[in-house]
Amino acid sequence: MTQSVAKPSGSSKGDPGGFLHAFGVQADPELVQLALTHRSWAYEHGGAPHNERLEFLGDSVLGQAVTVELFTAFPDLSEGELAKRRAALVSTVALAAVARQHGLGDMLRLGKGEELTGGRDKDSLLADAVEAIIGAVYLSTDPVTATAFVLDLVAPLLDDAERFLDALEALDPKTSLQQEASRRGVPHPAYETTGTGPDHERRYASRVTLDGVTGTGEGTSKKAAELAAARDAVTRLRLPVAQRRA
Repeated sequence: MTQSVAKPSGSSKGDPGGFLHAFGVQADPELVQLALTHRSWAYEHGGAPHNERLEFLGDSVLGQAVTVELFTAFPDLSEGELAKRRAALVSTVALAAVARQHGLGDMLRLGKGEELTGGRDKDSLLADAVEAIIGAVYLSTDPVTATAFVLDLVAPLLDDAERFLDALEALDPKTSLQQEASRRGVPHPAYETTGTGPDHERRYASRVTLDGVTGTGEGTSKKAAELAAARDAVTRLRLPVAQRRA
């Protein structure tokens, strides 16, 4: 597969993709290193490339692989139940659990601020790294190999999906908000998200409105801010009308 993507300069220490050997997968070491490079490290190294583009790609590959697997494995489940399982399995908490299982936190390249504030064990950073690794594998191999890798990677989650379903609302309030929209017969909501501050200390604020009720949230990533806004909106929607605040 001939695809071009910016790679971080300099040689990597050791074998950052060594954990892939257990899956029978080989990936471009530079792409793996890029997948493990957080934007805070990139900022401190002259604006070097970081893993967000690979994360974007990996998120799509992950979603498709899990969707097809669930559709095939559970022929009797409704669309709504399949959506719940998918949301649980690709949630930040679930992917962070995968990252911890394979020690990805120790492999991350982080800026000093993230290092000092426990970035190696932050769910959001770990989940993003898993998605970026999937993107790196996809670019290094082919769609069939990448799909097989995803399914091997999330196999423990598929076997224990109920554990994540029990906490689905907390894990993925965006899905809960979409379900509220479907139940009320209104369009799925759109998020208005803005970021402020330098790249290494960027803060995001998000706002989402459904059926006249607005939720707001903040976070250190766009994803975290939107999850917080969705959670706020769901909470407000379930209050008696007299208790809701704009």
